[in-house]
Amino acid sequence: MRKAKWVAAAAGVVLLVAGCGSNDSSDKGGSNAKESGSTAGSEAGGGGAEAGGAELTADAVRTEIETAATGAGFAKSDRPENVPTGLEQCMVSWTPDAQKAADPKKSAAETVTALGKGGWKTEKTFSQSGSTITSLAKGTWQLKSSDHSAGPVKLVMFVATDTTPACEALFKADLEKNKKS
Repeated sequence: MRKAKWVAAAAGVVLLVAGCGSNDSSDKGGSNAKESGSTAGSEAGGGGAEAGGAELTADAVRTEIETAATGAGFAKSDRPENVPTGLEQCMVSWTPDAQKAADPKKSAAETVTALGKGGWKTEKTFSQSGSTITSLAKGTWQLKSSDHSAGPVKLVMFVATDTTPACEALFKADLEKNKKS
């Protein structure tokens, strides 16, 4: 039970981080690949406003994450997505079963690389105590890749949020609703 509480707390932190952050690339210690200019995602996943394609949908983002992650050696976890009701079109949470991956840290890094080849731009990477969090962006979507597989508990998560004004309003309303609960 203790492990489940820790996993739930970590998931909450990742979800909080996914909704926060800046796009100003002020993280001097991280990796900044904005100048990479890849447009491979335009053909593969519908592109995004930045790539001159149509806006990405939650289903398209989920498919891109799943394709990259399974190609890197992950299998999807049996746990349901941790997305609040009403935010399904604005948020995607994809969690692999990191315990079953041969090398979860390597698979997490390869997933980020594959997403980059699919048009996701790496904005920041933060590593500390064996954990790595990478922020990526594509169109109006922000994605946090969270790898905490170096310790005894193997936890890897991919959480994407749509930053359009409509979704931002839904996130704010959900936050306010939960404050009152």
